[in-house]
Amino acid sequence: MEIKSKRFRIIAKPNARETKIERFDPERDAYIVSVKAKPEDNRANIEIIKFFSKMLKAKVRIVSGMASKEKMLEIVQ
Repeated sequence: MEIKSKRFRIIAKPNARETKIERFDPERDAYIVSVKAKPEDNRANIEIIKFFSKMLKAKVRIVSGMASKEKMLEIVQ
């Protein structure tokens, strides 16, 4: 799956078997992402940042939604 914009939205599903992008939801304009980590002590957010940074080979940060399942991510150049 290819991410083309600098900012993109995800909907996190914590406590999954593995961390992966499941699909793109055009109605919500967001990627549905399974996250292996639990949503405790910021673990899921850290895993999301590591996953997307590794996949995109660029630094990624969460712009909004730190305490929500819906998050806005930004690729930092």
